[in-house]
Amino acid sequence: MIAFGKSDGSGEDGNYADPTYHPVNKPLIVKNLGIDPLDPQDLSYHIAPNHWQPLALDQMIGQNGVPLPGKIQTFVGSQWGDVAPFALTRANPSDLYLDPGPQPQLTGLGDTTDLDFKGQVKDVIEKSSQLTPDDPTMIDISPASNGNNPLGTNVGHGYTVNPVTGQPYTPQLVKRGDFGRVIAEYWADGPTSETPPGHWNVLANSVADSPGFQRLLGGRAPLLNALEWDVKMYFAVNGAVHDAAIACWGAKRTYDGVRPITMIRYMGTKGQSSDSGQPSFDSMGLPLPTMPEDSDVIEVITTASSVEGERHANLVTPEAGGHVGDMAVIAWPGGPADPKTQHSGTRWILAKAWVPYQRATFVTPAFPGYYSGHSTFSRSAAEVLTLMTGSEYFPGGLSEFAVHQNAFLQFEIGPSQDVRLQWARYFDAADQAGQSRLWGGIHVEADDFTGRTRGHDIGIAAFNKAVTYFDGSAAP
Repeated sequence: MIAFGKSDGSGEDGNYADPTYHPVNKPLIVKNLGIDPLDPQDLSYHIAPNHWQPLALDQMIGQNGVPLPGKIQTFVGSQWGDVAPFALTRANPSDLYLDPGPQPQLTGLGDTTDLDFKGQVKDVIEKSSQLTPDDPTMIDISPASNGNNPLGTNVGHGYTVNPVTGQPYTPQLVKRGDFGRVIAEYWADGPTSETPPGHWNVLANSVADSPGFQRLLGGRAPLLNALEWDVKMYFAVNGAVHDAAIACWGAKRTYDGVRPITMIRYMGTKGQSSDSGQPSFDSMGLPLPTMPEDSDVIEVITTASSVEGERHANLVTPEAGGHVGDMAVIAWPGGPADPKTQHSGTRWILAKAWVPYQRATFVTPAFPGYYSGHSTFSRSAAEVLTLMTGSEYFPGGLSEFAVHQNAFLQFEIGPSQDVRLQWARYFDAADQAGQSRLWGGIHVEADDFTGRTRGHDIGIAAFNKAVTYFDGSAAP
């Protein structure tokens, strides 16, 4: 196995470095306002808004919690699409595994891909505007109202009853701002965590350790002992998440998808794209609310809105750096001075200063966005657990993770009340992992949904391949 790892395409002997990848865009200096579309030192350069942009940070903390040298991100795993897979196949060595095609693109033409891109950016801003316990909006996060989504959607409305007990699920009303912050951090799996694939090993452990759980492969006899179950479970789950990384990172390399921080800052610097008859129009700008159901979270700063006492007054000071005509959004403004005792809430900020709900030393993972690794890892593992156990449902029809008031969040204090994350099916947990990345400002919907659909295929293929090793029919 050790020898194989040196020739599997990962680049282990070179410390996993990949000298063949060069980012299209120059770094975004996060602490500065906006984005630099041009480079006075390189007259040929102009930012490509549909491509990934590495971040420049004063300090960077890696996935394992260790400070990283340098201050500019490099694409972690850019070569991973060519690592030897477990169950994935492709007709041609140059093909992508499970090629999803390109993500929506910002074109400024008002075509379908442009409108999709802008709508998904607006969705991320709206979620950022809700990341506060000061908002009294309450939502039911129990399986009575949440989950049961068709693949690649968020249109499910929960379950009438728990299929195991035959009883309705108990509603659990919590503040929307607490829910968004909790899932963003619970599923973040960033620095010092077990990482997203490891998270699903933890969930798999909890399934096997559930009281009364029957270790029946595929839900059928014979009953396996604990050791045999664990070996087979780890083999299948990790075969799936291994392939998830290969397929997903291959697409990240090929499509080089932009992250929300670049999307929002670039578009916010351009202006608004909804009304050519109004100030600050640019077809590549942010969309303004146009429908009655739209949230008023994106605005153009006007003379009237920025006078003393008005909502944008603090944005046009010399310290803030804004001006009349700039774009403003309601959003989480970054971490508080003391995250152990304070929360930042949400407020009007300059769009060109927008940051995701993440640590200031991490901000956004060091690789392109499209498509979501979290969504792909999670759905592939959920498919394996479904096939391994013979049921889509967690043991007892319910799994939960208890979060206590003001004792869980790391980016700021919170949540403001006890919260129990609950899932009826493995797929519900996987969907929530993908959704969490939108709340955290790391991904847009296209990244999430594509990861879910690809994870579906990957997980099934990995389990079927694993079974050939279990029954002895695997090709030598």
